[in-house]
Amino acid sequence: MNVVETVAGMDSARAALSGAVGLVPTMGALHDGHLSLVRKARADSDHVVVSVFVNPTQFGPQEDLQTYPRDMHRDLRLLEAEGVDIVFAPSTGEMYPPGFDEWVEVRGPLTATLEGAFRPQFFRGVTTVVARLLRIVQPHRAYFGEKDAQQLRVVRRMVREQGLPVEIVAMPTVREPDGLAMSSRNAYLSREERRAALVAPRALELAKDMVERGGEKDVARLKQAMERHIRREPLVRIDYIAVTDCETLEELAVIERPALLLLALRVGATRLIDNGLLALDRSP
Repeated sequence: MNVVETVAGMDSARAALSGAVGLVPTMGALHDGHLSLVRKARADSDHVVVSVFVNPTQFGPQEDLQTYPRDMHRDLRLLEAEGVDIVFAPSTGEMYPPGFDEWVEVRGPLTATLEGAFRPQFFRGVTTVVARLLRIVQPHRAYFGEKDAQQLRVVRRMVREQGLPVEIVAMPTVREPDGLAMSSRNAYLSREERRAALVAPRALELAKDMVERGGEKDVARLKQAMERHIRREPLVRIDYIAVTDCETLEELAVIERPALLLLALRVGATRLIDNGLLALDRSP
């Protein structure tokens, strides 16, 4: 496995590859969710590149850039075991050299709401770093998890707007046996907070049951039930609960077609997001 730390080195390594190339962009602290993307890329591609870069431009001033989990030695062991060809692990100076001014933004409602409202700098940082990675690595496909549902749609929009010749492949959320969505930030949780965090998948299941078994269509009633359920857990605070169109993420008042339920919670000092699909049962 080739570990490359410079853009020039990645250019050289990429030039030596023939056939289909798959890219899995990560910030490291890898878990089985990341590895599911790597395995899909391995199945689809002749060569797999994984980037490991904690991107400072997507963190706000009060967020966890300095404390974000990092364990490069462990990450490299995991990636080598998965048959990854190249790990691109650049420094901040390599990704954002002096005088850098090539910001890439997606504007409009898709980035202004939900995560965009709570983390105004986030999507500008994500689209800029992803566009830069795509231009450096030049993959045929790039792999993203569905847990970050809004990010996935923003990246797809950015790729279209920038005319980048890459297919964005989405992979299902990977969960712990008890239902909690895998996240690098789960490492922050104390034992008690880890238990409290289970309110997120349970709230999703409550909503799914109300819609798919109970036939509930009214979004206000659905959100009220979820809020009551979540507020029983004193360690958890709600940033948002939203029921939206699956593609545009426009909020809905009534569920008349498959909808996406998104939520963001703070468990102690740790912020977690999750989502799930809601579809009315149309069986007779």
